[in-house]
Amino acid sequence: MGTPQDVILEVENLSVRFPVTGGVLLRRVGEVRAVDNVSFTIGRGETLGLVGESGCGKTTVGRAIVNILSAMAYGVEVSGRILYHAQSGTVDLAALSRKAMRPYRSDIQMVFQDPYASLNPRKTVTQIVAEPLAVHSKISKREQVERVAWLLQKVGLSPEQGNRYPHEFSGGQRQRIGIARALATNPKLVIADEPVSALDVSVQAQVLNLMQDLQDRFGVTYLFISHDIAVVDLVCDDVIVLHQGRIVEQGDPDTLFRHPQHPYTQRLLAAVPGSPYRMQEGPMP
Repeated sequence: MGTPQDVILEVENLSVRFPVTGGVLLRRVGEVRAVDNVSFTIGRGETLGLVGESGCGKTTVGRAIVNILSAMAYGVEVSGRILYHAQSGTVDLAALSRKAMRPYRSDIQMVFQDPYASLNPRKTVTQIVAEPLAVHSKISKREQVERVAWLLQKVGLSPEQGNRYPHEFSGGQRQRIGIARALATNPKLVIADEPVSALDVSVQAQVLNLMQDLQDRFGVTYLFISHDIAVVDLVCDDVIVLHQGRIVEQGDPDTLFRHPQHPYTQRLLAAVPGSPYRMQEGPMP
């Protein structure tokens, strides 16, 4: 990842602060620093894992990259740079307004953690998957339907299922729909936020194999956010360990999970039931 052509995303000194309000007038009385001075790069066609316990800031990092935090939380403060190396040039996503971000949304998509909450229950599967195409492309309605049918087949569903609604599908099928929606615009980078945590083990394997197959076919780059060490070990090329909003360790899975250096990483691995990972003892920081 030495040259700009090899790197698709650079995160430099990213910090995210959420305001804490109090009193009758809800004045700002403090702040929560969810992400604190985080920096990393992602190479094209690679899968970077982001691991840590719940509440460590993993999801916040992903949402900062796709630039949706300001729409989700009033008064949130995002600092640092998120440099996306697009074909047209390098742009700092963190500095873009909602309108200025729109041309880049087709390149950067997100698969959300909860397949039950991330799909509109009032829309059919075809409408859900076609929505990014309607917003970010100029193809005709007929072409949209053809594209959706092709995507559904790619994720293991039939085009006929496009006329059904989300409640008619299992959790694994809903996550496949979410992946199809994320891939509708041929994105270069997909933020996968706990994409298999809500699924049964057998369905997890199917979804992971699907994501890897799509990466092999289309060169998709993933930021894979998860607390599941075994899954990250299986699918990621490089791993970052996040603790209380800070990066405490980074490296390839084979080295990091079997020879962890930071005490937090050691404790995180020790908490895995029946852990096959080699760990060194050390106090929790």
